[in-house]
Amino acid sequence: MKKLTLLLVYILFAVIVFAQQNADTLQQTGRDYMRKGDWGNAIMVFNRALQQKPNDISLLNDIAYTYFLQRDFAKSLETIKPVVESDGADVQSFQIAGTVYRAIEELKEGAKIYFKGLKKFPNSGVLYSEYGELLWQKKDYAAITQWEKGISVDPNYPGNYYNASRYYYFTTDKVWSLIYGEIFVNLESYTIRTAEIKNILFDGYKKLFADPDLLKNYDSKKKNEFEKAFLTSMNSQSSLATAGIDPAKLIAIRTGFIKNWLETNAAKFPFRLFGYHKQLLEANMYEAYNQWIFGSAINAEQYQTWTKSNSEAYTTFNDFQRGRVFKLPKGQYYQN
Repeated sequence: MKKLTLLLVYILFAVIVFAQQNADTLQQTGRDYMRKGDWGNAIMVFNRALQQKPNDISLLNDIAYTYFLQRDFAKSLETIKPVVESDGADVQSFQIAGTVYRAIEELKEGAKIYFKGLKKFPNSGVLYSEYGELLWQKKDYAAITQWEKGISVDPNYPGNYYNASRYYYFTTDKVWSLIYGEIFVNLESYTIRTAEIKNILFDGYKKLFADPDLLKNYDSKKKNEFEKAFLTSMNSQSSLATAGIDPAKLIAIRTGFIKNWLETNAAKFPFRLFGYHKQLLEANMYEAYNQWIFGSAINAEQYQTWTKSNSEAYTTFNDFQRGRVFKLPKGQYYQN
């Protein structure tokens, strides 16, 4: 009798495992259809999987997102609203719901969703990023407070750096657009957004050196010692920008800046980005790194010429760049 009971338990366990594997396989198949843009087959397969795993949050997220991609916003909301009202909702659930409300311009409801999501997941960079985008959509400049909060609590999510860099670029700020933009291109190195930020970085340096004295108009009331230290170290290179800025000038300016920073400020302000500069200098890859950022943004033809003339340096850096993971530690947040 005992053996029979154990056998039945084993059979039941095997059936559950098989069903689980089958549902997971169906979910992956549905995602493959979704990536191909075959929304009908994706929904059909997801629903088959949902029969085996009723109320599964991951599957419901996939179904709601597929309806969103299909632009069936009513069905998407019908699917995702019960999810975000449940205790099992995850970050992606709130993200999908907020995205749908933004698409149909029900921004008040969307704001409620992001607020609820951030209350449950206060360290979610993606929710801060997208909540900020919703506020920006409303022309509410408090969006920057969300992006800054996202950077402080989730320093390796790129979206907040992207949004903050673009925001500061269109203000009178001359520091944080550069810092956040460069962090962004290291976190998200090969996308359309990367190309956009590279252009912002080049124009941002022209804005920075528009006045020969970078500290002349600095607002001392800000009391941001990191920002003042950045401008002081950069100011020591101001004479190099007298005749204008191009990739070669920027390399010289930034090389002088980082050497000055390492001597005067690195101990007081540990900062991964500038530590990475030091690493590249020591590995003789700093020129190639700067060409990758500024050369490609300023003049693609000249950049191609440089890569051909410096093929070994370009290949070495390119292999290194694609093989490394740029990570920022928490606690190196200096914007206040």
